[in-house]
Amino acid sequence: MATTPAPAGSHQGGLPYALAAYGIWGFVPLFFKLLTSVPPAEVLAQRIVWSLPLCFVIMAFRRQIGDYLIALKDWKTLRLLLASSVLIAVNWLVYIYAIFSDHVLAASLGYYLNPLVNVMLGMVFLGERLSRLQLVAVVIAGIGVAILLAGALDTLWISLTLALSFGTYGLIRKIVPVGSLPGLAIETTVLLVPALVAAGYYLWIGDGRGFGAETSISLLLMAGGVVTAVPLLLFATAARRMSYAALGFVQYLAPSIAFILSLFVFHEPLKPAQLICFLLIWASIAVFSFDMWRKMRADRMIEVA
Repeated sequence: MATTPAPAGSHQGGLPYALAAYGIWGFVPLFFKLLTSVPPAEVLAQRIVWSLPLCFVIMAFRRQIGDYLIALKDWKTLRLLLASSVLIAVNWLVYIYAIFSDHVLAASLGYYLNPLVNVMLGMVFLGERLSRLQLVAVVIAGIGVAILLAGALDTLWISLTLALSFGTYGLIRKIVPVGSLPGLAIETTVLLVPALVAAGYYLWIGDGRGFGAETSISLLLMAGGVVTAVPLLLFATAARRMSYAALGFVQYLAPSIAFILSLFVFHEPLKPAQLICFLLIWASIAVFSFDMWRKMRADRMIEVA
């Protein structure tokens, strides 16, 4: 998503929206835990189906329907959004599976890794150069992942799939000339037909677990659209009102909340390899964040001068 750099001193204007967006994403496991009786594929299908109408309502309110139609007619843009739609569907499905299978810790680790994956993708595909501290941060994180290979291989695929799918998704959305909400609307439009087929299949087999089985379950599945669209809208608002670098610091709120939930609410066991990996990832994030803070401070000094 392309964003206009926020003017100096505007960081606080977007902070409440950023905190709200990442707060919702952090507590999302609590919502999906209410749906563990439903097959993950059906939860994903219903999430897609009910996200699209809400996207249209919000786009109509924000007068973005025209942006949606223009992007839909542009084959180059649509081709990229076809790829991003597959990536976000994979990301959503794996995340839902991780919650349902009591692997919220692994999901949390995946989103801790995401900013570092973004740095590496930027280096490989956008020609961005790593600073010395960023290189140190990536190496530390790599050591942490290597330790998981030895002691927690069964959940490593969850962490890496979430980090790589969302990181690549973000890379594509960064270069696609379409706004956050119209882009999401196109992605859900692309995914709508397979989602309707999957939702129809589960409704047809009538196993008594999914949509139509109970009013409460049906309403929760419909609410999945709200859980998808609302934090994204808050994020888009925050991104317009604060610098992207400052927004980067707030993104650690979501995996931190998920980490706390996994230990103290869902009571997942923390393997020694996972603990060591988390410690290394946090050290990597500290180095990475210090480098970002240093650059932001230098940019401000240049602006003042």
